[in-house]
Amino acid sequence: MAAAHLLAAAASSSTPFRPPLRVLSPGSSPHLRLSRTGRRPFTVVRAAETDAKDSKAKGKAPDKAPAAGSSFNQLLGIKGAKQESDIWKIRLQLTKPVTWPPLVWGVLCGAAASGNFHWTVEDVAKSIVCMLMSGPCLTGYTQTINDWYDRDIDAINEPYRPIPSGAISENEVITQIWVLLLAGLGLGALLDVWAGHDFPIVFYLAVGGSLLSYIYSAPPLKLGIAIVNDFKSIEGDRTLGLQSLPVAFGMETAKWICVGAIDITQLSVAAYLFSTGKTYYALALLGLTIPQVIFQFQYFLKDPVKYDVKYQASAQPFFVLGLLVTALATSH
Repeated sequence: MAAAHLLAAAASSSTPFRPPLRVLSPGSSPHLRLSRTGRRPFTVVRAAETDAKDSKAKGKAPDKAPAAGSSFNQLLGIKGAKQESDIWKIRLQLTKPVTWPPLVWGVLCGAAASGNFHWTVEDVAKSIVCMLMSGPCLTGYTQTINDWYDRDIDAINEPYRPIPSGAISENEVITQIWVLLLAGLGLGALLDVWAGHDFPIVFYLAVGGSLLSYIYSAPPLKLGIAIVNDFKSIEGDRTLGLQSLPVAFGMETAKWICVGAIDITQLSVAAYLFSTGKTYYALALLGLTIPQVIFQFQYFLKDPVKYDVKYQASAQPFFVLGLLVTALATSH
C-alpha cells in the first residue's frame, strides 16, 4: 500500500504549473490588472461564443458553436464553458475537475504495482484519502496556480476565463492556492502516520514533487510545457516570447513531435514487456495503443486546436488503461 501512496504523491504534482513562491507579486501583467481585495467588474462573455468568433475570424468553423456556453463544461473547467459569477463555481472551475481522474487512476495503478493492496476496509480507506490528496487537493492546486501564472497568455487566448476576465480577485486566487496545497500536504502527512512510516516519505515526496514542478515549469528555467495545451495557446505564447513546441517548430512539426513522443514511449514499454516474457501484457498494451493512434489521425493531427478536447477525451482512457496494464505487469 505504501507504494500506492508514493506513486500518487509523486503523480499529484506532475501537472505543469507556475511557482507558488511568486504568487504574492501583484498585477505584473501588461495585459491584466487584478484587484487584491475585490473582483473586477466584467462583461459576461460566453466561451462558446468567443471560440466561434475566433474560429470565424481565422476562417475555420468551430466544431460546435452553441448559443451559450455550457454550465457542465464550466464545472469541469474545460473549453466551451459558461462564465459564472458564483464564486464557488469559479473556484471549482479553476481546479479543473476533468484533470483529476488520471491522478486518481494513478493511485489504483500504484496499488496494483505494489502487490500489497488488499480489499480490506483500512486499505480502501487509505486509497480514498490518497485519491483526495492527489486529485482535488494537489491537482486542484497545480491547476489553480497554473491558471494564475498563465493569466498573461489567457488574456490573449482565452480572455473569458475566470482570472483574466476579473471574475475572481487576486486574494481569492492566492487563498485557494494555499488552502489546496496545505490540504494536500496535510493528507500526505496523515497517510504517513496511518501507514506507520518512520520517515514521512509521502509528505516529502509531495513537497519534493511540488518543488520539481516549480523548477520544471517556472521562470527562469521553465523547462516544462503541457504539449497539447500549447497548440491552442500559440498566439499568446508567440506574443509573450514563450518557446513552446508550436512556436519553436511550427504547428505541423510540433504535431508529429507530440504524437511521436506518446507512441514511441508506449511501444517501447510494450517491447520491453515482450522481451521479459510478459507477452500477454505486451499485447494488451499494444492493443490499447492502436486506438490512440487512430484518434491522433482523426482529431489531433487534423486540427489540434479545434479538436483538443475531443482528442484528449477519446484517447486518454486508452492511455490510462495502458498505465494499469503496465502496473499489473510490474507487480508480477
